[in-house]
Amino acid sequence: MALQDFCHLQTFLDTDEGSLFEFYTPVPDYLGKNPLEFGQINTARSPSMISSPDSIASFLALPSTLPLASSPSVPLPFPLSHGTTTLAFIFQGGVLAAADTRSSCSGLVACPASQKIVPIHSHLVGTTSGTSADCVLWKRILARELRLYQLRHGRRLSTRGAAKLFSHMLHPFKGTELCASAGVRSSFSGPSLYYVCSDGTRLQGTVFSVGSGSPYAYSILDQGVEWDLSVEEATSVAREAVFRATHRDAYSGNCVDVYLISSKGWTRRRREDLKEEFLNVKQ
Repeated sequence: MALQDFCHLQTFLDTDEGSLFEFYTPVPDYLGKNPLEFGQINTARSPSMISSPDSIASFLALPSTLPLASSPSVPLPFPLSHGTTTLAFIFQGGVLAAADTRSSCSGLVACPASQKIVPIHSHLVGTTSGTSADCVLWKRILARELRLYQLRHGRRLSTRGAAKLFSHMLHPFKGTELCASAGVRSSFSGPSLYYVCSDGTRLQGTVFSVGSGSPYAYSILDQGVEWDLSVEEATSVAREAVFRATHRDAYSGNCVDVYLISSKGWTRRRREDLKEEFLNVKQ
């Protein structure tokens, strides 16, 4: 109480404008707003305008609507080339996804052991291609929204619904510097495979390969993928496709991750070094 009297806080709390601390909670319809508006705070007021307790209370209260307050993007000093090789296809055993583990930045290998296949929940995984930071951020946002949907409705959103939700979240960023594309695949409601790009494009198919090494991977997938493949045969085709792509694409390489998504959930195969595969082929 002595500190409150000394700082004259009681005068602030007794103002007619309400509580000194008014917290802003994002509403569910933020996805329909301009992405530059979300998370921004009104900057029209400055600390120099604070001259009375009333102005302090009104200054600390966050606005109920979010204005457009963005700063111009800073151009990169030079283009940062990056690439990857991710693929997925449907067969009688479920959905098989594979990807390399090299994260490249221009002529440098930024990380030789990155995780490009990210589980969303027990029956849903996504492969990422693009800027690593963007992919990780949007994977977390998608996982959060799917979990909230499950808590609200008591059931999981279908794969088609998850892909559509992800597409709607990315569409407002069309034309920006956001660089992310993902493959959403699941088997809890039947094997299904979707490709979602950062401009909101959403495609459904049975075979997809994304990244700078995808043309080389398609050369193996087009002749090797069949519906009646066994799990061992499908794994061999996926490993071969990633290996051929990394052998010819400088931005892909190091190791290969393979995930099998079936009606029982996803399982991960032990990570393998593609150098050993290259030595075996050379011999």
